[in-house]
Amino acid sequence: MALGLRSIGQVLAILKPDFDDVSISKIRFLESEGLISPERAPSGYRRYAESDIERLRYILHVQKNHYLPLKVIREHLDMMDRGQEPPPLGGPGQGAAPAVDGVEQAAALASQSRPPKRAIRITRRELMELSGLSEPALAELEKHALVVPRRGTIYYGRDALTVAVISRKLAAFGMDARHLRVVKQAAEREVGLIEQAIAPHLRRNPSNRTLPAEVMQLVLHAHAALLRSQLPQ
Repeated sequence: MALGLRSIGQVLAILKPDFDDVSISKIRFLESEGLISPERAPSGYRRYAESDIERLRYILHVQKNHYLPLKVIREHLDMMDRGQEPPPLGGPGQGAAPAVDGVEQAAALASQSRPPKRAIRITRRELMELSGLSEPALAELEKHALVVPRRGTIYYGRDALTVAVISRKLAAFGMDARHLRVVKQAAEREVGLIEQAIAPHLRRNPSNRTLPAEVMQLVLHAHAALLRSQLPQ
């Protein structure tokens, strides 16, 4: 093997401490999408240079912490290949966003008074790659309407990705789609409560578009506090 080049197994060992969801199949998927192009030895085996590893590290970082779809990541990489700086990930003047996993991202989103401004639009295949879910696990979530495409499209959004990530993490504790149905039913009841509470206010002021999100935030905080109060201290 040429000096400084590593096998895919060695690359996996380097990245695994920082990205526990990475796998050989995921690295090969990113190559099939044209995001990385490792050298090929005469035997056909992939050989990764340090630049390939850093490129992989960037891809995995923006997938895990910023939920960027592959199309946007490809645009960022093209800019980097041309010697340009990609757009700041944390928004203008804010720098990169702090590293958080899917569960922490969901909690951060739940604490906002407004929906996130930047929507995401990913395919079913990208959803599985980003969340780490298997095809059977995703199919089970879809069967119970826990993960659904954005209305009127075949693409999935941020909420679908968040549920998929959380579902994979909860599976380690023996919780599957049947248990998440209970959470969905509770959410549906809370939505009904919110709609009933804000209806008279919206009739008086139909232009108040922030009211549903504001009330949702209050209900979410109450929900989280009540859950904590029921857990052993």
